[in-house]
Amino acid sequence: MLTTGRKEFWFVVGSQHLYGEEALAEVKAHAQAMTDALNESGVLAYPIVLQDLAVTADKITTIMKEVNYRDEVAGVITWMHTFSPAKMWIRGTKLLQKPLLHLATQYNESIPWATIDMDFMNLNQAAHGDREYGFINARLKKQNKIVVGYWERPEVQKQIADWMDVAVAYNESFNLKVARFGDNMRNVAVTEGDKVEAQIQFGWTVDYFGIGDLVQYVNAVTDEEINDLLAEYADLYDFEYGTYSQEDWEKSVKVQASYEIAIKRFLDDGGYTAFTSNFEDLYGMKQLPGLAVQRLMAQGYGFAGEGDWKTAALDRLLKVMSHNQSTGFMEDYTYELAAGQESILQSHMLEVDPSLASSKPKIVVSPLGIGDREDPARLVFDGKAGDGVVVSMADFGANFKLLINEISAFEPTVPAPNLPVARVLWEVKPNFQDGVRAWIENGGGHHTVVSLNLTTDQIITYAKLVGLEYVVIR
Repeated sequence: MLTTGRKEFWFVVGSQHLYGEEALAEVKAHAQAMTDALNESGVLAYPIVLQDLAVTADKITTIMKEVNYRDEVAGVITWMHTFSPAKMWIRGTKLLQKPLLHLATQYNESIPWATIDMDFMNLNQAAHGDREYGFINARLKKQNKIVVGYWERPEVQKQIADWMDVAVAYNESFNLKVARFGDNMRNVAVTEGDKVEAQIQFGWTVDYFGIGDLVQYVNAVTDEEINDLLAEYADLYDFEYGTYSQEDWEKSVKVQASYEIAIKRFLDDGGYTAFTSNFEDLYGMKQLPGLAVQRLMAQGYGFAGEGDWKTAALDRLLKVMSHNQSTGFMEDYTYELAAGQESILQSHMLEVDPSLASSKPKIVVSPLGIGDREDPARLVFDGKAGDGVVVSMADFGANFKLLINEISAFEPTVPAPNLPVARVLWEVKPNFQDGVRAWIENGGGHHTVVSLNLTTDQIITYAKLVGLEYVVIR
C-alpha cells in the first residue's frame, strides 16, 4: 500500500491567565485526559499531540509557526476550554498554513446543578470561548472545520476522524506528482486543463513522459520478477483461460506483470503517486496497460485514462482520504432506462479499480478493439453495493469546478457473459432525471472518482481548503 508517511495532529487548548495558575493546571489536566482518551478510542487514524496551553499571543504564534514547519503535523485541533480573548489568536491563525478544526465541546457532559458555583462557571465556559474564537476565525475568513458536541460521543469522534483524513489529503496535495505517459487523448475536451494553475491552486506537479521513457523500464524487468508476480496473482485471483491456451494466456498476463513492475519502479524513482496512460500513445508497447494499472490502483496510486491528469490527481487524493477503501477511477458508459430501474453502468476499457470489487476478481485476456495492440489481460469483477459520492473536476478556463453527486451503488443481478471488463452500477440522486441533468448542465465530465467510503461533507471540506468552486447534486 502506498503510504503518506507518519502524520499527527496538534491539540491546542485556549485559555488565559485571568483565572490563576490553579485554574490553568486544571485546564491542562482536562486537556491531557481528553487527548489520552481520544487517542485510545480507536476511532482516529492519526494521533493527537497536546501542546502547551494557548494563553498568550506569543505562545499561539510560536505553535502555529512550528506547525507550518513540521511536515509530520497535518493540522491543528483547537478547543476553547475557557474564555480565550481572540486578539491573541490573530497573528498565529493568519500564519497557519495547514487545516484547522475548532472543536466546540466541554470537558464535562452535564451541568452539575447541585454543586455549580462561580469557580466552576469561570473554569468551564467553552460556550463563551467558542463565540469569541469563532468570531475571529470568521473575520479572518479561515476555512476551518467546526465540530460541535460532547467529545466522548462516537459520532463526534467520527467527525474529527473524517476531517483528519481530509487534512492529510490536503497536505498530500502539495506533494502530489502526476506522471503522464503520453499526452491527452486527441480531440477530447474534458481531459484538458491548465497544469500551471493546478500547481498554484492545488500543489499538483504534472509531468509528461514519452512512452520510450517507460519502455526502457519495461525492458529492464527480469523473468524472475515476472514469475514471482505471476505467483502472487495466482494467490489473489481466479484464472480464466477462456478460448486461449494456457501458454498464450500466461504470455499476455506476463506482459502486464512486466508493466506493473516497470510502472511502479518508474513512479517510485521519480516520487510520483499518480499517473495516466493513453491507448493512442503505445509506441514500443505490446499492450495497453490494464491489469498492471488495476494492480497499482489497488496499491494506492492515482490513475486516469486518456491522459486525464486532473482525475488521476483527484483519484490519489480521495484514496488518501479513504485509506484506499472502495475508491477509484471510473467512467460513465451506458444508461439503464427501464422504468423504475434507471441507473448508469460504470466501467472503462480495462482499468477499473479492484478496491471496488464485491468478490474475488478473475484475470481475463480478451481483445481490446482499440489501440491496435495484442490482447491485454485485465481483472474482471462486479462492483460493491453502498452509498457514496462520485466526483469530477472540470477546468472552465477562468476557474476549476468540482462536481459532487451522491449515488447509491448496487451489485448487478444479471450476468454479462460477453463483457470482458469490470462493471459498477449505481443510481444517482436525487433521482435519475434530475441528477443526470444537473451533472450535464454543470459541465461534469465522464471521467470521475467514486468512493463508497467518503462523504459529501469531506469532499466539500477539501474544496473549501483549496478555494475550489463546487456543486453538490443530491
